Amino acid sequence: MTENATENYPPKEFICTKSDAGVLLWMERSESKKVTDARAAAAAAKAVAEKAAADKAAAEKAAADAAAAQARADADAAAAKAQQDQAQARQVQPPAPSSVYYANCTAARAAGAAPIYRGQPGYRPALDRDNDGIACEK
Repeated sequence: MTENATENYPPKEFICTKSDAGVLLWMERSESKKVTDARAAAAAAKAVAEKAAADKAAAEKAAADAAAAQARADADAAAAKAQQDQAQARQVQPPAPSSVYYANCTAARAAGAAPIYRGQPGYRPALDRDNDGIACEK
């Protein structure tokens, strides 16, 4: 006996049909049609459910990927901001112009002036305490 085989016993026709349990049975044509239609509807519903689940999973993955990309962009922006802040913090005050002369080393240091070297305008031996050619050093 093979599935879909037919036997005629007038006035009825019987078709060899696989039952829900997977067993081949002889069924009258109308009963066979009900069983095969129900099986086809169940298969179609299963396919629709699987497609919906796959679509949902794809949408969730896309949302997760977008969230991860946004998190990376936020982290990159925060890192760039931190670098910018560090660069601003590291900026050194420009040295006082060499044309400015201070009466003593305390005033020069308070103004943030750079040391004055022997031979440079403004160098005065009186301000070079250790006689090494650098005036107003710490």
